[in-house]
Amino acid sequence: MPRIAARLSQGILAALVLWTFSLCSPDDLSAQGAKFYEGKTVRIIVGSSPGGSFDLWARILAEHLGKYIPGTPSVIVQNMGGAGSLIASNYVYNVAAQDGTSLLVPLSIYLNQLTEEKEVKFDVRRFNWIGSQAKEQNVLYMRADSPYKTVAQVIKSDDPPKCGATGVGSSGYIIPKMVNEVLGAKIAVVSGYQGGKEVDLAVEKGEVHCRGITISSHFGREPFDTWHQKGFDLHLLQTSDQRDPRLTDTPTIYELMDQLKTPDLKRRAVRVLVAGGNFYHPVATGPGVPADRVKLLREAFANALKDPELLGKAEKARLETNWSTGEQVQTMVKELLDQPKPVFEIVKKVLEK
Repeated sequence: MPRIAARLSQGILAALVLWTFSLCSPDDLSAQGAKFYEGKTVRIIVGSSPGGSFDLWARILAEHLGKYIPGTPSVIVQNMGGAGSLIASNYVYNVAAQDGTSLLVPLSIYLNQLTEEKEVKFDVRRFNWIGSQAKEQNVLYMRADSPYKTVAQVIKSDDPPKCGATGVGSSGYIIPKMVNEVLGAKIAVVSGYQGGKEVDLAVEKGEVHCRGITISSHFGREPFDTWHQKGFDLHLLQTSDQRDPRLTDTPTIYELMDQLKTPDLKRRAVRVLVAGGNFYHPVATGPGVPADRVKLLREAFANALKDPELLGKAEKARLETNWSTGEQVQTMVKELLDQPKPVFEIVKKVLEK
């Protein structure tokens, strides 16, 4: 009985808090936010090294986000690369002040949690998701001078290629490992690079042959523009449902699964593995940030993503901006973590180290 009474008391208290919050007008919340944020600095902590698309997006966002947050705080970018964004994610979740002054731009950390990595010290469902910049799919590129011209050749090879990656949450890790599990290849994944820029350099040096990367990044910056002019790389597969206009000669993973008659459970696992592209370049803040401040940050993000100047800079940088709200990302993350056990086991097998 005392336990039941305690639970009832907690429920009543939570209801009162929500009721009190609902009485606050938007002007009241804005005034409270201005009082808090005025004179402060908001940090956008990027879970990868400088130079990649995550870093580039964070810097564009930092230039515009502050003017839409009440109190117009300064906004700066801090890179905290390593372990596929786990270092940065653990920091924002457990160490950073839970007051809305520390934002996180991570890789697909939901996959780290799905595979129950011991380094994961967070629950992605409890992060307060602020929004995401784009919906993305990936391409697996290969050095053109390698002996692997098609996925079929990769599958048949007795000396499989090596693909570079940052960590488990990165597309560089996910795509080749997924190809191994669902299509029967044996690609070796070399992980631990600080960022995508370092992986691309490793490809140029011949340390590795290939990398999984988002389609827009691969067609949106150097060194790829020069690579394409020189015929340095070729494209083996893409993760889109339909072939991207920039990759009309490149088969989708779904076409290849059709050819190989891949079982349904593995097809569902593929959907989970590539789902992070549906909320690409996401922004989150810690689980303890007050609800009113989360609301202000979500509104500021949405307004920033409508800013013509931000959109112009993103277009110039060739970053797509088909964005999602914080509420939408929060829902997608929850659904991804709610999978049938057989699908979960396949995903875990794909991503095991």
